[in-house]
Amino acid sequence: MMNYRENFASRLSSLRADSGLSQKAIADILGVSAPAVTMLEKAKRSPSFEVLCTLADYFDVSLDYLVGRSDEPARR
Repeated sequence: MMNYRENFASRLSSLRADSGLSQKAIADILGVSAPAVTMLEKAKRSPSFEVLCTLADYFDVSLDYLVGRSDEPARR
């Protein structure tokens, strides 16, 4: 069974690091606190629909990629 929260945590952490952004920078983009981003990256909190959409738009990736349903980041 796929664990969407863990897949999302891993993808968010990788996308953030690959972009050279701090957790604080992502928090500012999302309008949440830096500790909230930490919780997302540690898979201790599930993202809201708004957070998922904002991240997909910001990183220009699909929602399926963010949650691990696809290994292809490109939107269709």
